[in-house]
Amino acid sequence: MRTALVALAALLLLAGCGGEEGADGSGGATAGATATAEPPPARERPCPAATVAPAHCPPGLPNCRTTRGRVVYVERVDPDGDGDAHFVVADRQGITLPGLTAIDVRKGLRPRPLPGPGDLISAAGPVQTGSYGQSQIHALELHVARP
Repeated sequence: MRTALVALAALLLLAGCGGEEGADGSGGATAGATATAEPPPARERPCPAATVAPAHCPPGLPNCRTTRGRVVYVERVDPDGDGDAHFVVADRQGITLPGLTAIDVRKGLRPRPLPGPGDLISAAGPVQTGSYGQSQIHALELHVARP
């Protein structure tokens, strides 16, 4: 159930970004179409440009991976009560699922305020197995950028 919700959230977030570009990058316009001065509808506008500092793996740390992407899901209250936060980001490498990576952030590294859906984050740390059997990054370094 949780996996289905995360996948749905990712699709909804990504559906709100970008436009319908043609293969030639023309924005989907056909030959002979006239340009208009009106801005494209909101769903065709690109997402706000934001950058986030890249996170880096410490030298020599085995099984360390990095990720960078937009937050599609936040678990603010951890069920086991240890105070960490969990994020799912849309990224190309998809450590957890195709196109999605889960990040476990310990209490001491937990950003304030917590990032929410649409924010950019980067993280680095060893890949570990989570409580649901999923592969996730246990963050040793985390950076946040809000659009």
